[in-house]
Amino acid sequence: MEFNTAHLGRVPFGDDRQRHRRATGALWSAAWFLAILLAAGACSGPAEITAGESRDPGWERLSAPEDIPKNRPLRAAFLVVDGVYNTELTAPYDLLQHSIYQVQPGIETYTVSPDGEAVTTAEGLVLQPDHSFATAPRPDILVVPSAEHSRDTDLEDRVMVAWVAETGRQARFVVSLCWGAFVLAEAGLLDGRAATTFPRDYDLFEERYPEVGVRRGPSFVHDGPALTSVGGAKSFDVAMYLLDHLYGETVARKVGAGLLIPWPPEPGTLEVEVVPPRR
Repeated sequence: MEFNTAHLGRVPFGDDRQRHRRATGALWSAAWFLAILLAAGACSGPAEITAGESRDPGWERLSAPEDIPKNRPLRAAFLVVDGVYNTELTAPYDLLQHSIYQVQPGIETYTVSPDGEAVTTAEGLVLQPDHSFATAPRPDILVVPSAEHSRDTDLEDRVMVAWVAETGRQARFVVSLCWGAFVLAEAGLLDGRAATTFPRDYDLFEERYPEVGVRRGPSFVHDGPALTSVGGAKSFDVAMYLLDHLYGETVARKVGAGLLIPWPPEPGTLEVEVVPPRR
């Protein structure tokens, strides 16, 4: 590569030229190194964020369960089947997984399909799950993203519904995105609780599961161990909330900053329903 050195004065010759090339190369190397560092810092998130002044998020902050393990990562299992939607899977997956950059031991995330074989998302991505139903570790958090047939034929898969029912009862939290609420309800995990789903299907959800208190309007609902979200881009909201609930506002703010998600949201910008613990 040739550089125009006219602006530097005389053109160097002989040893001067070699010294000039070495100096110029060193400057370029330093510049590239600095650029890489800045880029890496931008993508990894501003870990230097301090606690700052806690802000009222607009809902009651519930205390995290006292028996949450501190000596190992929390395990979050994501159910994946053919037709799973990218956003409802990746939004909460990214946020929960990014916890490991801000708190130790954080959350261990993994995907589970019925037989452990590859699945194809609704948008055409081919995913190789980490586990099958038979090999998946028992999770602390079970996440059920929406899939193309979560409202109909997936509910006829009795093996899947039975696995969700058993795994969900053993988990500390169950989380659904969009139509994933139909799967949780079919498994009996939302009986007697408030929940939400994709807005266009409030009526269908209410008709099919009258024992569930359907909430119309909130981005997500937290009732006991169940967190249900309307899905889509709102899938980030419930995951941020869960991080805040488990680890506190400062950790959630740091994770959010790494993905350019401000937290807590400005008052009045996020509709949420948090049901007080039942006595």
